[in-house]
Amino acid sequence: MFEDKSQELTPISKLGEFGLIKHLTQYFPLSNESSELGVGDDAAVINPDNKKVVLTTDVLAEGVHFNLGYVPLKHLGYKAVVVNLSDIAAMNAVPTQILVSLAVSNRFPVEALEEIYAGIQAACTRYKVDLIGGDTTSSNSGLVMSITAVGIEADENIVKRSGAKPNDLLVVTGDLGGAYMGLQVLEREHAVYLANPNMQPEMEGYDYILERQLKPEARTDVKKILEELDIKPTSMIDISDGLASEILHLSDQSKVGFRLYEEKVPMDTLTISTADEMNLNPVMTALSGGEDYELLFTISPNDFDKIKNHPDFTIIGHAVEKEEGNFMVARGSNQLVALTAQGWDAFLGNQNG
Repeated sequence: MFEDKSQELTPISKLGEFGLIKHLTQYFPLSNESSELGVGDDAAVINPDNKKVVLTTDVLAEGVHFNLGYVPLKHLGYKAVVVNLSDIAAMNAVPTQILVSLAVSNRFPVEALEEIYAGIQAACTRYKVDLIGGDTTSSNSGLVMSITAVGIEADENIVKRSGAKPNDLLVVTGDLGGAYMGLQVLEREHAVYLANPNMQPEMEGYDYILERQLKPEARTDVKKILEELDIKPTSMIDISDGLASEILHLSDQSKVGFRLYEEKVPMDTLTISTADEMNLNPVMTALSGGEDYELLFTISPNDFDKIKNHPDFTIIGHAVEKEEGNFMVARGSNQLVALTAQGWDAFLGNQNG
């Protein structure tokens, strides 16, 4: 959890709740014009300047969403911010502020929380968002983090899950399945370590998929790229729970079905080779793995020529009438495979084992 064993660590009780908040947030200046008042008062003040305010929140619980046996605290802080900013990006909005709340047990010294906040600060700097408040409290069950993200956007630019129409093209950013395979490598090496602490973990060669799991990035860049292409998505969602699950969400909200083409699903060669190494079907890691934080969206077929050769995007299918259902067209055949939501469920665990 905290690497430097020789360092004298500071118990949280020495600072107290308000002293701790002041200590952890002292190096977070406000940079957005919409951030009128930040940390230090009873509440923050945001001035949206006649725009819509977009809000999202996520809770990350130790033992459910992360394992401190192999997740560095700084990476955890960074990722906790990113997963929320990804939701803002999925609304085609610009993230501007976050609030951070922590519940921590007494096994965490102040220095451990400094590591978490160093990751939070790195994310705030990277994505130009302001930390404007939050809370800290004690916990009897390890570490729990809750982050709320705020986005501000003109009403006409906001994209919901509900606008897809039959014949719209289904598009995804980046590549998929890498985060899940990174998790499999971490879990495998952690199990080896628990069985024999003298064994060195074999992480070499897995850099890309490990980073996809430990330090994902939110696709806040996509909004500007689409604007430059003169494309406004008809619906959009971020891929946090696996491609299949997100397609079904768009289907449910837009009242359409989808055809996904297996051969079109974009995957990195390392993701594919690692899946093969572990006797997993690579495409299933993309369909059910989750935590890729890429964007999945639909566009009008009239925009096909604008996007067809763009390196950031892959057209992976299209929308159909709702009664035609949601199916994947298997590679090399016209066989239809029903899409089912087998991704991550925080109450049931990882459904694809």
